[in-house]
Amino acid sequence: MFDHLQKKFNKALHFLKGDNKITEVNIVSSLKEIGKILIDADVNYKIVRNFIKKIKEKSIGKKILTSLNTRQVITKLVYDELVLLMGSKNIEINISKNPSIILICGLQGSGKTSFSSKLAFFLKKKNKYPLLVAADIHRPAAIDQLQSIVKQVDIPVFSLKKSKDIIEIIDQSIFYAYKNKNNVIIIDTAGRLAIDQIMMDEIKKISEYSKPNEILFVVDAMTGQDAINTAQSFSRILNFDGIVMTKLDGDSRGGAAITISSVVGKPIKFISNGEKIEDIEIFHPDRIANRILGMGDIVSLVEKVQEKFDDKRTKKIYHKISKNRFNFNDLLEQIQQIKKIGNIKNIISMIPGINNFFTNNNNNEKDHFKKIESIIYSMTPYERNNPKILSSNRKERISKGSGISLNDIDIFLKQFNDINKIMKKINSNSGKEIIKDFFLKMKK
Repeated sequence: MFDHLQKKFNKALHFLKGDNKITEVNIVSSLKEIGKILIDADVNYKIVRNFIKKIKEKSIGKKILTSLNTRQVITKLVYDELVLLMGSKNIEINISKNPSIILICGLQGSGKTSFSSKLAFFLKKKNKYPLLVAADIHRPAAIDQLQSIVKQVDIPVFSLKKSKDIIEIIDQSIFYAYKNKNNVIIIDTAGRLAIDQIMMDEIKKISEYSKPNEILFVVDAMTGQDAINTAQSFSRILNFDGIVMTKLDGDSRGGAAITISSVVGKPIKFISNGEKIEDIEIFHPDRIANRILGMGDIVSLVEKVQEKFDDKRTKKIYHKISKNRFNFNDLLEQIQQIKKIGNIKNIISMIPGINNFFTNNNNNEKDHFKKIESIIYSMTPYERNNPKILSSNRKERISKGSGISLNDIDIFLKQFNDINKIMKKINSNSGKEIIKDFFLKMKK
């Protein structure tokens, strides 16, 4: 997710130079490249022009502090503008009532049913008791799809297979939720087109009758500018509360995710970035901006790790780190755990700087940690337990055994030390302090 954007931004910002003051001369090439990157990502030309204009206005003539350089200052300005463009801050969904009703709507093929299931699972992990309502009376397989996805995670699905009366389905589902103490009702509706008046009348009818606390509009990120256009058209007919971006793990250029909120005037509330039921994230503009600029997203990583790791194992690892006894066996164990979290590419994007270690031509998600595992498996048991003893001769032997170059082994050892430091900070600081610290570190 946003991997291609990250690489291009890193390249554009890498060549920024300057002494103690920013001038148009020393930033013009990089800003031009940033503009091209955004246009290639399918961001509207007018938005790009305004984006570059703001950075110029805020940067030209700015004095550089002795501890910083031009690249660091411009990176910070680009980060700030990206956050603003994506909506400034996270807006949570409204689930304050009992039961709270969430209406899911969107175009055909946008991923509504899959998202509805993911949202139900997400809320269940937050100690809610969700009920999924199969309210797509136009697609015969919709009910079966919902039931199939959530079967393994024990989430109930309400349906009336023989009924074609949408109001009856909604009415009976609310009664069912009260009876079975479900405190969140998620209504999965039929896919529709903005030009299909009958279908649009139906979604308005559902909204008026169910009086949802939250209406989420699901868009396919792979459709680019079309996603923004359809969201605008839909918002004129149904006043939805937030946007869900799906298929961000696919061949998406990312422009829609960057700009849809500012264009439509609605916040992105969730992103879906994989096929598994757990592949869903709350949208945080600041965290996504960090990922796009290659600064990772430690807070989201910690949240995911905490969901999967048991406290006993985590405390054991933290204890070893605090005593400087974290070794390659421990790292290997952590890699095995990380693989269980979800989309590996997405996890890697959350770790600052780690993308530099992986080759660009490695497209298989499961192989992203293969290098690290090969290196560790080529060590002796003594070397795995004692990271500091790796001399030049030992590294040469490990290189021959693993088939990994000495340069890549040196990069890995540096990353091992960095991961060690990251985990120390996770143990001692709050999430916000970690992000702040990493951002300052990137600037220096």
